[in-house]
Amino acid sequence: MSQDLREFILLKIKELTFESVNADTPLVSTKVLDSIIAVDLAVAIEEHCGIAIPFTEITEENFETVEKIMAYLATKN
Repeated sequence: MSQDLREFILLKIKELTFESVNADTPLVSTKVLDSIIAVDLAVAIEEHCGIAIPFTEITEENFETVEKIMAYLATKN
């Protein structure tokens, strides 16, 4: 996955939460992402990447950090 996608995700998180995070910042366990914002982020990623992210895969395991999101997205290609 590209650095551009990582930057897109980081910027989208800042846009949605008004918080700056790093690629390894915990997002779900620290409540940076709640369920609604996680879905909003997933939709933005879907639109940006042209992929589908099933709601059942928007989990803490897949969305806890930007690095975990990147690893999850790597399985979608």
